[in-house]
Amino acid sequence: MLYQGSCHCKAVKFEVVAPEILEADHCNCSICSKSGFLHLIVPKSKFRLLAGEDSLTTYVFNTGTAKHTYCKICGIKAFYIPRSNPDGMDVNVNCLDTKPKAIKVTEFDGQNWEQHAHEVEHKSKET
Repeated sequence: MLYQGSCHCKAVKFEVVAPEILEADHCNCSICSKSGFLHLIVPKSKFRLLAGEDSLTTYVFNTGTAKHTYCKICGIKAFYIPRSNPDGMDVNVNCLDTKPKAIKVTEFDGQNWEQHAHEVEHKSKET
């Protein structure tokens, strides 16, 4: 299914191909819990930025592998390049304008990322 998504002010728009019933991860790490991010990791080939590349800014921390992208206008993080799958794209399900038929949410202990990284890496390779 083709989903349309955007940031709050609609300056950044994207589309992503994913199943009708989404499998998303809810992470308890500090950046995800503070930003309300609900993870849908897809191969980069399933993601396309439609508008707003010039409205994006990037934040990195820790290892610098994850590239957290935010809209410079409204501050929303609609997607980013995840540490667990730097060749993929992690889309915030909360930023999808096209609503999925259903969402199956799995809890992920990102506060202890190093101990659980293999779970996310394995899952992202299945997508």
